[in-house]
Amino acid sequence: MLQSIRVVVADDHPVILLGAEQAMLKFPGIEVVARARQSTELIKALQTIPCDVLVTDLAMPGGQYGDGLPLIGYLRRNFPEVGIVVLTMLENPALLKRLGELGVIAVVHKSDDLSHIALAVQHVSRDIEYMSPQVRVALDSLRINNGGKGDEVILSKRELEVVRLFVSGLTIKEISGKLNRSIKTISTQKNTAMRKLGLDRDTELFQYAQGNGLLNLSARVPDDENDIGEPR
Repeated sequence: MLQSIRVVVADDHPVILLGAEQAMLKFPGIEVVARARQSTELIKALQTIPCDVLVTDLAMPGGQYGDGLPLIGYLRRNFPEVGIVVLTMLENPALLKRLGELGVIAVVHKSDDLSHIALAVQHVSRDIEYMSPQVRVALDSLRINNGGKGDEVILSKRELEVVRLFVSGLTIKEISGKLNRSIKTISTQKNTAMRKLGLDRDTELFQYAQGNGLLNLSARVPDDENDIGEPR
């Protein structure tokens, strides 16, 4: 008899947590062995309960280990033997690209049918990539916009600084005063960062910042020699 795929499910919304578990239980061969609502509970579960695949929300604030990409990076470093299925409402192509770079081969969008979670678990247990339909659309968009190129998106120190301050709630004018740069320069650096990330709207920038853990980090980025010569 084949051994069941042991799954830990993590999501800060009880309805999603229950729905994901119920959807997986409809598939024979999948066993939910633990549930978590934030990263502290999740890490404790992974440290104490044998697990083959983790199904985790990407935005899950409140725990000791954070959420978003920093948490995914921590999980890959400390539990490399555990396959990861990421659940998300975000569909920003740059964010999905970073998940792939971190070694995540399965992503399920929460707007897709919950059955895709179990399908993703089955694929990950065999080390096979799985992307739900909505995620696949976003990834196809990334490939089209990049013209097939796989260059990594890199923001300058000053662009990242402006993004962090903006998503923390400051206006362009307030950031200008805080950093002693002109409003035009701040606006240009924000727009350049959004263009590099493939974002069109401020709401997408907030989603990207949340998924990348930028909302949990210090807004001030120290200057270094890489900033020399950048306009103020």
